[in-house]
Order: sequence, then C-alpha cells, then structure tokens
Amino acid sequence: MTDTTLLARSLAAVWHPCTQMKAHETLPLLAIQRGEGPWLFDADGKRYLDAISSWWVNLFGHCNPRINAALRAQLDTLEHVMLAGFTHEPVVALSEKLSALTGNALGHCFYASDGASAVEIALKMSSHYWRNSGQPNKNRFLALANSYHGETVGALAVTNVVLFRDAYAPLLRPARTVLAPDTRHTAPGETPRDTAIRCAAALEADLQENHQEIAALIVEPLVQCAAGMAMYDAEYLRLARELCTRYGVHLIADEIAVGFGRTGTFFACEQAGITPDFLCLSKGISGGYLPLSVVMTTADIYAAFYDDDTARGFLHSHSYTGNPLACRAALATLAIFESDNVLTENRRRAALLNARAAEIAAAPGVRHLRNTGMIWAFDVDSPAPDFAHRFFFAALEQGLLLRPIGNTVYFMPPYVIEEAEIDLLIAGTLAALRGVRAAAQ
Repeated sequence: MTDTTLLARSLAAVWHPCTQMKAHETLPLLAIQRGEGPWLFDADGKRYLDAISSWWVNLFGHCNPRINAALRAQLDTLEHVMLAGFTHEPVVALSEKLSALTGNALGHCFYASDGASAVEIALKMSSHYWRNSGQPNKNRFLALANSYHGETVGALAVTNVVLFRDAYAPLLRPARTVLAPDTRHTAPGETPRDTAIRCAAALEADLQENHQEIAALIVEPLVQCAAGMAMYDAEYLRLARELCTRYGVHLIADEIAVGFGRTGTFFACEQAGITPDFLCLSKGISGGYLPLSVVMTTADIYAAFYDDDTARGFLHSHSYTGNPLACRAALATLAIFESDNVLTENRRRAALLNARAAEIAAAPGVRHLRNTGMIWAFDVDSPAPDFAHRFFFAALEQGLLLRPIGNTVYFMPPYVIEEAEIDLLIAGTLAALRGVRAAAQ
C-alpha cells in the first residue's frame, strides 16, 4: 500500500479529533509507520522529533523495550476481565503503588480510560459525597478562567475555553469561574507569588459567598495547558487548599497532563506541599501505550459511600475499567521512574534546554518564554491569522512535531530527549519561526 492510498482511505473513513476536516483539502495528513525513542517515521523514512509526546502521553519514547516486554508477558496471562465483582494483580499492584506515591493519603483508586472520564468521575463523586453527607445543595462547581478539563458534557461544564465550550453550551450546567493566576498577567511590580496571592483573594471572595452550593474547586496544578501553557506559582495551590478546607469545599487536582514528573516533581501538587481530595491522572500513566485513567481519593470520601444501601454506592462504570494490559503498562512506566532516577535526569535535561532556549527568547516576535519542569512555552506576535497551521507545517519541514495552541508554541518532549535532539529542536524551531515570519511579510 502506498502512502497516498493510506491517506486517501483515512480521509474517507476516519473522522479525526479536534479537526476541521475540510482543512485537509489543502493541508495533508501525515502517515506515520513506526516510532522509536523520541522519533516518529513516515512512509518515506523521514523522521520527526516528537516534541509534544504525541499529545502529552509518551514519557519514555516510542516502542520502549521495557514497556513492550511487560505487555508481551501480560498478553500471555490475562488481557481483560470486568472489574465489577472481580479483581486482578495488575490493578491491585498499580493502586498500591499510586497510593504509596501520595504517602497513602489518597488510598482509593477508581479507574476509567481517559482524562475526561476521570474528571467526570471526580465531579460526580464529589457531588454524591455531599448528598450522602446530608448536603445535597452542594452540587455546583468552581473552576479557573481558561481552564480545560475535557470535552465530555460534565467535563465541558468546568472547561472555560470558548472554542470547545460554546458549541455545546445548551447541553451544559456551567461552573462558576474565578481569576486564574497566569504569570503572563502579573501586574507591574508584582512577582508570580504576588499574582497567586491576589487571585487566591478573589477565590476566597467567591467561596465566602457561594460555598454552601459549591461541591468542589477543580484546578490544573501549576500549568493550564490548553490555555496556552499558562503557568503559575505554587502558592496559589497552597492557598486554594487552605480555602477549600476552611469553607468545606473539595479540591480536585486535574493532573492528567501535568502528573508523572511533567512539572519537575512526580505530582505537581507536591510543589505546594498539599494533598487534594481528588487526584485525576491519565495521559502519561501508561507511558503513552494504552488508554487508562484513575481518580484517587481519601478514606473519608470512600467511607461516605460504604453502606448497605446500593443507592449510596458510587454507581459509575466503564467496560474497560482497570484493564490488565493498561495497568501492566502503567506498572512498567512506574518501574522506569524507580530504576532510572528520572526526575533528577529531567532536571539535567531541563537545564540543557533552558540554556539553548535563550536563542528563542531573543528571536523577533517572541514573548513570555517560560518553563515548568519538562514543559516550555512561548507566545509569538504574528500577523498571520493561521499562525498555528503555518508553524505546524514549517516545523514538520524541519523534522519536528510541534502543534501550537493558537499563537503559543510549546515543547513537552519525552523524557528520553538528549542533547543532540535538544539542539535539533531549538535550531528547527528557530528556522520554522523565520520561515513563517518571512511568508507573512
């Protein structure tokens, strides 16, 4: 089969996600045949550095030998069994390991297959907790401005990105929103910590007035990814935790994109020294191999559902909940963290990339170069209304997979990127910026 034939078949049969399909009349799809480490290879053998970890999921490179081996072994043992009324070793072992990583503060794991489903679970679980606790009026939610938590109906209700939300607004029960502590909006004379404190004061004002109907505040710790990689100081999380406790509101930490070492600590919340009431995890949990998500919560919340009355139980399910193959991939991913000193090595990688990124900061039209852990972003002043498309294809010509969010270019590379790939990433990004700028003039 030729590459052209595959592309034609894909356009005829596959409705691609987050895509205006008509755009592919002029913007071709890219057919990928294989992956290896941080690289993807097309049908002609051209390689592309996967600098966004294939939508933020791939932590340790494509076709990682250790994860591959774990999956092969699991295939010969058990591929799937329903988790209602049954259990199996991979899901138990994974739950125990994840709980231990929270210091056993979050000791109960509820599984699904994707991030939006995890958010739905946390929202439902919070509201149901309050009903079981005799406060059924606490069934509304609070989110940050420009937040993104997924695209199912419940998750969209706490998503504040207009592009995703407005088309489905008639279906939603929107959350209240409060000011986000985006450091790009730091006022003159403020530090990022000052911005966090100012925004936390706005949060307190809202909670003071509305806490009796608010079940939970949901946040993306440290980085609001779909908001253009909006980064903020950990002080906001610390204050949010304090305020939620004071006003009797749950704190949901959506670490779907930022967990598993992406912000520099294993969980982003660690940088504020806090424990949320619910922790939502997905994306990197299986190393980018298989769909898996989990909601972790406390013994207190679990106890509110533990009853002889079925209606007081958490009546939510997914057919592939706790799939053994996905759990085994997650266990292999955690084993790499344990054996390879990943967080320390990532600090070395981040230092290398930060040193080289100074060239990007000095490029014409570049603003707000920023970094948190293994996430980098910068904004581009561009007269081209289709900057994201132009830059995407300019980057492909340089052998880079980069997918801007509007006028924000970001890097979220796999944790196996090394100095040679970092050099290519910086040089290719600068070349793509020059090309887009020249074409727009």
